[in-house]
Amino acid sequence: MPKPATDTSHVADFEKSLDELEQLVGRMEQGDLSLDESLQSFERGIALYRNCQGALDQAKLRVSQLLDPAAPENAQPFDPDVP
Repeated sequence: MPKPATDTSHVADFEKSLDELEQLVGRMEQGDLSLDESLQSFERGIALYRNCQGALDQAKLRVSQLLDPAAPENAQPFDPDVP
């Protein structure tokens, strides 16, 4: 079953944002940034964090829809031990 393009782009956006966030944190941890650069980096980090959180929320919604398409808000997690 092929994935819709939007699912792929959410995953790609998440991975790109997470990678950039990790690099940003690494630069900030080195302590070589000026106060202004640190503030700009912090602002960018918050935006990246929110982007990642949005992608995770979309993934959670998609999983819920797959588990119970009629009522995704009531979907129960899959338990492989239950027959």
